[in-house]
Amino acid sequence: MSLRFLAGGACAVALLASVCVMPAAAHPYDQYIRGRSFFGAMFGPSIARMVVSYPTNQKTGTIVISTAQRRLYLVLGNGQALSYAIAVGAAGYAWSGVNQVTDKREWPDWTPPGEMLQRRPDLPRHMAGGPDNPMGARAIYLGSSLYRIHGSNDPDKIGQAVSSGCIRLTNQDVIDLYNRVQIGATVIVQ
Repeated sequence: MSLRFLAGGACAVALLASVCVMPAAAHPYDQYIRGRSFFGAMFGPSIARMVVSYPTNQKTGTIVISTAQRRLYLVLGNGQALSYAIAVGAAGYAWSGVNQVTDKREWPDWTPPGEMLQRRPDLPRHMAGGPDNPMGARAIYLGSSLYRIHGSNDPDKIGQAVSSGCIRLTNQDVIDLYNRVQIGATVIVQ
């Protein structure tokens, strides 16, 4: 019995370590990245980033966003893609279309657009990039649109329809995507 208890305890410690381990920080603010809550990670929906089968005619490096599945796919080629869990636009703010990645920024500043300030006059007019900024650790800019693919300081919202149209990932996932995606890449939102 005690051997089974010790084995169970060792498994629990290994699981906790795998949830908490993060790569070395690349940007000074990266040390402040907050992951999913312990209970959200243990009992919430699976949000693991993974390589999946993805037959497509899109070229390698294309981003395909499925708002219905709440997944972002980075086409790897050879019938595979890297799949990330995302949060999408709330009812009335969802959109679809094709655009290109025109810029990428680490710990971006945030200036809420006028439409958002009309809905939420309590928001700051500008917020410098950093751990408390709602844009999170990285932002990928889509053409001249107001929409971004960006991180989130509220990772328990990933998998939900909660944004004003932007595509949100966990900070860990947006850093991974940011390091893989090239300026000029095609982004398809469907």
